[in-house]
Amino acid sequence: MRLDPRMLQFLFSLSGLCLFPMLGLADGATPPRPAPCTAPEYHQFDFWIGNWDVFDSTGKSLEGTNEVTRPFGECVLQEHWSGSGGGKGQSFNVYDAARKVWHQTWVDDHGGLLLLDGGLVGGKMVLSGEKPAHGKQPAHIDRITWEPLPGGDVRQLWETSSDQGKTWSVAFDGHYKRRA
Repeated sequence: MRLDPRMLQFLFSLSGLCLFPMLGLADGATPPRPAPCTAPEYHQFDFWIGNWDVFDSTGKSLEGTNEVTRPFGECVLQEHWSGSGGGKGQSFNVYDAARKVWHQTWVDDHGGLLLLDGGLVGGKMVLSGEKPAHGKQPAHIDRITWEPLPGGDVRQLWETSSDQGKTWSVAFDGHYKRRA
């Protein structure tokens, strides 16, 4: 006996209707997918989210303000920097699950670009990247460490090395205080 293709299609759709209620999928709805970026790794940098006044390492000189948000749900941290003496920059920070690292892309209004990778080291977020020589600037490594401090403050220490990490110089040492 040969079944008409339309009859086969009807029988398959009928069997689907019978199975959906058993699966909790009434009316042919697809099962809900887990929300993206909800694994714990995606929240390792959450301590940096907020509105900040950023001071020098002494805590006396205001260096700028920073707003760190999550504009794309749980997946991306976006930084909006405004320096006290001018200058603006932004970074996008994302956990790269395929490589199991955090990545930051920083750009600013002076043509600056940083590409950093890393992750949590001893409770601190440490990201680094190599920068090739350009103009008068020699090749070097940038390393930035964000450290959560008691009371909810954050320290950001940016260091550079032009000898492949044997010695480091401080480029910026900032103390983030939450804005009220």
